[in-house]
Amino acid sequence: MKPKQNKNYIVGIYARLSRDDGQESESVSIENQRLILEKYVDEQGWQLHDIYIDDGISGTTFERPGVQRLLDDAKNGIINTIIVKDLSRFGRNYIQVGQYLDYVFPAFGIRFIALQDNVDTANRESGGMEMMPIMNVFNEWHAANTSKKVKSVIRAQAKDGKYHSPKAPFGYVIVDKYKRLPVVDEPAASIVRRMFDMRLKGYSVNAIRDIFNDENIPCPQRYMEEKFSKNGDFRSLRLWSAISVKAILENPIYKGDLVQQRVTTVSYKNHKRIYRDESEFLVIPNTHEAIIERDIWNRVQGLKKSVSRGRQQKRSGITHPLSGLMFCADCGGKMQMRRAVFKEKSYLSFDCGDHCRIGKAYCFSHYIAGNVIDEIILSDIQSKAKAVITDEAAVRRKFLEKNAKFTQEKIKAAQLELKHKSKRLAELDGLIESVYEDKVKGKMPEDICIKLMNRYTDEQKTLTEEIQTLKESLAESNQANADVDEFIRKIKRYINPTELTRVMCMELIDRIIIGAAPKNKDEPRDIQIVYKVDIDTTL
Repeated sequence: MKPKQNKNYIVGIYARLSRDDGQESESVSIENQRLILEKYVDEQGWQLHDIYIDDGISGTTFERPGVQRLLDDAKNGIINTIIVKDLSRFGRNYIQVGQYLDYVFPAFGIRFIALQDNVDTANRESGGMEMMPIMNVFNEWHAANTSKKVKSVIRAQAKDGKYHSPKAPFGYVIVDKYKRLPVVDEPAASIVRRMFDMRLKGYSVNAIRDIFNDENIPCPQRYMEEKFSKNGDFRSLRLWSAISVKAILENPIYKGDLVQQRVTTVSYKNHKRIYRDESEFLVIPNTHEAIIERDIWNRVQGLKKSVSRGRQQKRSGITHPLSGLMFCADCGGKMQMRRAVFKEKSYLSFDCGDHCRIGKAYCFSHYIAGNVIDEIILSDIQSKAKAVITDEAAVRRKFLEKNAKFTQEKIKAAQLELKHKSKRLAELDGLIESVYEDKVKGKMPEDICIKLMNRYTDEQKTLTEEIQTLKESLAESNQANADVDEFIRKIKRYINPTELTRVMCMELIDRIIIGAAPKNKDEPRDIQIVYKVDIDTTL
């Protein structure tokens, strides 16, 4: 006979299972947790309101839909009792679990029961309640240890050349079930090749997107559905977007390399995804057949560093070699390309964009004919290329002598600051744990505990951001010496070019500053060409 139902207890059962838990035992399955807890509620004669479930989510975070719905119902007075199989099901972050059990639940009059751990907040004198802080610490240690083991296995597999992405990128398919290395898939690969070729010719990401959509070229989503008869996301428009084009153009897998471990999480507690420093990437070159030649891939990446976005010409659909690279020396605005037709022949010229739009009240004319500036730039590139060919070692030595002192000082200062900040960040982790343990043991008043916790967590957040900035700065400094070698390699290709091309300008030039035309035609015009690497070619 069932005991008489107690109307005072309206229960919410919570069950959770993560992927790591699922490998341990059938005893922690969602169904098993449900059966045990439903039986207990029935034996007590309590009223069961709902069962809240999170399947496949780690207990180190409380950003779980099931537990959030449970907590909302508890705070709104819909339920007044929470029952879990054990403390680890509720969470594996001992600070947050302790805050809920010691502060939040008592404040809202909520009873919490962890059945198999003998924890019941209605009986604070029980042995289970006394052991609760230790159990919470152990549960978090288990999560930290499991996370470490899983990451170690994944990294070992990545080093062994196993591809960990859930699906192959556009242009490839996965055939081998063990290493899962990408295999070229035509005709998708031909679409990728065309995309890289168009980008080198000066087409913008948006222009490529529009052309592909106009020509009804299938995007990755639609290609997958049509070729493999798979149902995709019903919310997808099945069209190319600028994001999808950009993702393909920046993916190193197309040059035949596996670049893994690019993304990690803040910690086993904070699952926010962050990009690692490039020096931490796990790169295994030449693991599979490349769709894009390595040199072409590198040249496309170099376009991202330019100040120019370029403007596509309506008639030809391409971008002028110098579009977006020229600036007015007096107002700093970009030069505007203009086209005039005379005797059925088209002529290009450039002038200060702000002067063209606003007038002489803002800036005066800096007109220069397109063929004139083209010839100036082409001649300067040729002269630099010849100097490099004549004495490459001298050009490299001058660059390193000019930049070595600044670079070394910057690296040394940044490394020292990074060391100090990293040490302080580690100290804060220990301080936060110490404060909470002192509060649990009754050694510290609650108001002081909260004040210290807030101060330490705020400092943690600030330090984390500053450390990330320092790492980026160090990576940039370390790249300086590599840049001159890359620039020399590029400019040597243009020892005797017949015409100025968009690819040439985007690879070599950062910006061109156009001074005003001199009143006397015999005087030289001030035109400053700023190259991406400032090399001295005077021998």
